[in-house]
Amino acid sequence: MLNYHHLRYFWIVAHEGNLTRAARKHNIAQSALSMQISALEEYLGQPLFERVGRRLVLTEAGHIALDFADAIFAKGDELLGTFGRLSANQQPVLRAGALATLSRNFQLRFLRPLLRDGDVKLIIHSGTLDELLSGLKLYELDVVLSDIPPPRDQSTPWIVQVIDTQPVGLIGRPDPARYQMPFEVLLQREPLVVPAPESTIRVGFDALIHRLGIQPRIVAEVDDMAMLRLVAREHNGLAVLPPIVVNDELESGILVEYARLPDLAETFCAITLARRFPNPLLNRILPKHTAPD
Repeated sequence: MLNYHHLRYFWIVAHEGNLTRAARKHNIAQSALSMQISALEEYLGQPLFERVGRRLVLTEAGHIALDFADAIFAKGDELLGTFGRLSANQQPVLRAGALATLSRNFQLRFLRPLLRDGDVKLIIHSGTLDELLSGLKLYELDVVLSDIPPPRDQSTPWIVQVIDTQPVGLIGRPDPARYQMPFEVLLQREPLVVPAPESTIRVGFDALIHRLGIQPRIVAEVDDMAMLRLVAREHNGLAVLPPIVVNDELESGILVEYARLPDLAETFCAITLARRFPNPLLNRILPKHTAPD
């Protein structure tokens, strides 16, 4: 079996790049470090370092071993963090999943308390809702961010917390001719860029134009909010999207919100599972009280 003491000594020296400095920093005899690394190299059958002047440089095998060691000891820290056993110099980790089409601005706003904390390690994965919920079930993720509620599942009691609700507007480049027009006229006259049919915003938008009896001229459908933001900047018509998606452009005047669409909003939620040992970092970004969906 792999000797994890040998692996940790290798890991320490690999990150320091110098045997003497590693020994001094971690209060370990230099000879002990050297012996442990030699034992690991013998066991693996590969040299892990080569000397370049006074420095120890990783070989190809050393780089591969270091990748595994980083992952192994990071998982160990996550285990300790789960049970509140991290030492003062170890980083707590939060693993968040975000729907690939979700607004980046919303993600940043939600995770900002942790992003600004230099003592926290944040791991963000993007994917489909099914992929992310699977990761949540398998303890690979601590929380999933979505604008789509998860399907009801009797065997998986999702905890769904509404984090924010954003209005949806008609947004485009500045054009004085548009400023006094009612939104119904804008919907009829202007070429529109809209979210894809699978989007909750699009479902509400289609219902709205049906109620109004409007036949809009849709010139593009986009299923990714980051791409919709870029298209809104380049397009001469109007885009149907939440202002938060283009917050920077609105503040700088590159884009203008001409109207809010009535009874149309995007709801952002955080999805977790009831656990005996939830990640304590969730307390810093989630409201205190949640209820099963």
